[in-house]
Amino acid sequence: MFTSFPSELLRSLRLTLVVAAVTGVIYPLAITGVAQGLFPSQADGSLVTRNGHVVGSTLIGQEFTSPRYFHGRPSATLDPSTGRPLPYAADNSGGSNEGPSNPALISRVASAARAVRRQNGLGPSAPVPADLVTTSASGLDPDISEASALLQVNRVARARHLDPAKVRSLVEHHLHGRLLGVFGEPHVNVLELNLALDRGEAG
Repeated sequence: MFTSFPSELLRSLRLTLVVAAVTGVIYPLAITGVAQGLFPSQADGSLVTRNGHVVGSTLIGQEFTSPRYFHGRPSATLDPSTGRPLPYAADNSGGSNEGPSNPALISRVASAARAVRRQNGLGPSAPVPADLVTTSASGLDPDISEASALLQVNRVARARHLDPAKVRSLVEHHLHGRLLGVFGEPHVNVLELNLALDRGEAG
């Protein structure tokens, strides 16, 4: 038994090295090469640039608070080092994990709905789309529904001194349909829409 131990150890080491090379080097390099060849933008993080500078990603939301911009979904992500709220913290993705009967969630949603109505000049009982007052499971959702974008048209148009009809048309132009025509709901990428505003596409 002990006489075969050195050969068994050598065989085990060789197998470990082969598995490490295949799974740790060859496979990742092959997948990276395929991804870069077929989907270069997605492989690099779907980054968005303006004037040669990266300003974000189409996959990760950003917090917009100015009335001149469309606002995205609330984010429940936290600063991983302090535990304090830090919207759209991509290094600490996660939702609030508060159930529908949680008083904290009910209070936060009610407060957010009041803020949306106030910011957009709506009446106290005007309906507000759910995605403008609730967080996503990741806390990083970069998109809002068509209804959420259209609700903000008048505010953005007023803040930028634009024709509301042109801002509405811009929203419709940037509307993405269902995946494969079946999955999900029509949505608007908030960063893309706000960059289009800055480029003057609404006049």
